[in-house]
Amino acid sequence: MQLNKIHNADCIQILKNEIEKESVQLIFADPPYNLSGNGLKSTGSTTGGDFNMVNEDWDKMEEQEFIEFTNDWVASCKEVLKPNGSIFIACSYHNMGESIMSLKLNGFEIKNIITWNKSNAMPNLTRRVLTHTTEFVIWAVKGKGWIFNYDVLKELNPEKKKDGTHKQMRDIWTMPLCQGKERLRDETTNKALHPTQKPEELLKRIILGFSNEGDLVLDPFGGSGTTPFIAKKYGRDYIAIEREKKYADAIEMRLSQI
Repeated sequence: MQLNKIHNADCIQILKNEIEKESVQLIFADPPYNLSGNGLKSTGSTTGGDFNMVNEDWDKMEEQEFIEFTNDWVASCKEVLKPNGSIFIACSYHNMGESIMSLKLNGFEIKNIITWNKSNAMPNLTRRVLTHTTEFVIWAVKGKGWIFNYDVLKELNPEKKKDGTHKQMRDIWTMPLCQGKERLRDETTNKALHPTQKPEELLKRIILGFSNEGDLVLDPFGGSGTTPFIAKKYGRDYIAIEREKKYADAIEMRLSQI
């Protein structure tokens, strides 16, 4: 299929019918967390401004439907991944269980679960639980010989040894939620265009650390386009799939800026 293109379509259909088997080196997936519908919102927050919890139709499923959906797209990803390929799945504690079980059922080996510690996490609105400051990224491999650019990850690591030299990358990554110029905005309302935009720094570490120049990177849930944006910036080919046209159009616009 055509590379370096945004495909405005259902990811499972594209994965099953259009992408060459065992052609993809690296997959980053930020799937629905199945959290929508609680209606929580904040007005006038001094830390992050007005915001609403995610409340999108594509993020609402019954539990059994969500389990089957997760297993279906994970299985489809395995088919297109190279024998030594890696898959990264963004999740929270809400959908981590489904993601892990689908990976295991499809023969993946989990190597790390990265904890994303949000340095500017939104406040807790209910005042009945601890403030949620973390999300997770599961790293799993299909077979042997996976790419792990150890020295590159050491250079990317903001933490240094006492003498200032590079330090091994750990599995806790502290970085803020998208903000400022990096955050895509709706031109009409000036609100965040996509509710779950991932930071460029997160994808930079994954793409540079677990693929090489010229490799093919796939994002089955394109969203705001951070994966193809970073892939293009650092000399990787990409395939991004996004079902919602307004987001697919936004990705095209974002990529045109490189």
